[in-house]
Amino acid sequence: MNLEGLVAVSGKPGLYKLIGQNKTGFILESLDEQKSKTIVNMSTAKLASLEDITVYGEDEDLRLKDIFEKMKTAVKVPEAKADGKELRKFFFEVAADHDEARVYSSDIKKIVNWFHIIKDLPLFSEAEKVEEESKTEVKEKPKAIKNPAKAAKPRSDKAGNTKSVAVKKTGGSKNP
Repeated sequence: MNLEGLVAVSGKPGLYKLIGQNKTGFILESLDEQKSKTIVNMSTAKLASLEDITVYGEDEDLRLKDIFEKMKTAVKVPEAKADGKELRKFFFEVAADHDEARVYSSDIKKIVNWFHIIKDLPLFSEAEKVEEESKTEVKEKPKAIKNPAKAAKPRSDKAGNTKSVAVKKTGGSKNP
């Protein structure tokens, strides 16, 4: 699952794909049927990448990507508008060790809604990009001076201190 470039914007429903950035903010495209493009201001809007979102867990935080993977293999994913108890029961199936006190029903609804938005996208079934870290270092050999007589010689101090100045001749005064 490749969630790269997918973001949630604070105060706006749904998910967006990050297209680019300009001076004032980010250019986003909605992932719904309309595919509308919007610009959100950097100073007022908060963007959260789906790759970076975690859910509170009992011992350690759970990555959203891992929860989506478990939701993908689930038999039936309820709708986001289902009853809170039904959503909580389902969420215990896919994220058993989440912290029940700090993960609210509204958070679970949001995660289920996001899942329904991205489950049909090609990014969802796409494998994650594997970063190949081939650390082949190419070391440059220092160039050896073949003929020491042709090596660069320092200039004399006198030649280094002289400056050449370009003089522009003007027409002068034409008064007789």
